[in-house]
Amino acid sequence: MMKYLLQPIVAFLVVALLAATLAALSPELYWKSMLPSTPMPKFIADLLHPAVNDGSGESTTIRSGGHCQFDFCYADSDDTKLHGNPNTTLFFLEKDLKAGHRMNFLFMHASNQASFSPREVVKSIPFSSRKMAEILNKFAVTPGSVKAEVMNNTIQLCEESGIKGEEKYCATSLESMVDFITSKLGKNVEAWSTEGKKETKKQEYTITQGVKLGEAKVAVCHKLNYVYAVFYCHKIQNTVAYTVSLKGADGSRVKAVSVCHRDTSQWNPKHLAFQMLKVKPGSVPICHFLFQDTVTWVQR
Repeated sequence: MMKYLLQPIVAFLVVALLAATLAALSPELYWKSMLPSTPMPKFIADLLHPAVNDGSGESTTIRSGGHCQFDFCYADSDDTKLHGNPNTTLFFLEKDLKAGHRMNFLFMHASNQASFSPREVVKSIPFSSRKMAEILNKFAVTPGSVKAEVMNNTIQLCEESGIKGEEKYCATSLESMVDFITSKLGKNVEAWSTEGKKETKKQEYTITQGVKLGEAKVAVCHKLNYVYAVFYCHKIQNTVAYTVSLKGADGSRVKAVSVCHRDTSQWNPKHLAFQMLKVKPGSVPICHFLFQDTVTWVQR
């Protein structure tokens, strides 16, 4: 009888010990423990090397601009202001994703190089629009400043509801990103990001090869503007991912990641993609390349 009474207690202690062990791991080791067969993209590794932002108020550069200058703001009410913005994603049709197709594009590195902070650090710092005064004071940011506005925009974006069929989550640490991905896709995943040189102007690129990574089980994490690394992660239904080899007019090579959304019926009709391609919501699959500070997750 005592044996059966002790089993639940032992099981609880084992789980508690495992949780404590994982919590004590560095972000790199946490990744390896949770995703042992998934190489870490270089740009993710780079965000782990800078000094940890512990909330002491050290200055961090974050670019200005509305939080919906990104491709994933499907419900933005007015994207007309984005025309000509070099930070704007290039949209194209899935049928154009073939060898020989040419398009003009600017592959940029994000100006915000905020690094990851350990999960235990960020858990002690509020991340809520209701506590903006406390957050700004924590990081010595002047209320009403551009930096304060950008931080507030990021938090509000994270608090907004996703569109129908979207499972979203803002990861404030590498550990929480890994947890979200494994909960949605499992541990047998691949992590991909666009790789290429930093550019200062657009140029023509020719697609030399395209390879489908997967569909149905795809999630994407976009880096947001904040004082430490925050990623907007979401899993979208009816999404396909590709790796695309490109050759620039100057001879440079880019290995880009593209995602194609096969159901855009829930997007706002004023979304920039519809304006650029002159198509209607839900009519055709719409694709876009991802910035170099974005990671695409594909279930193997």
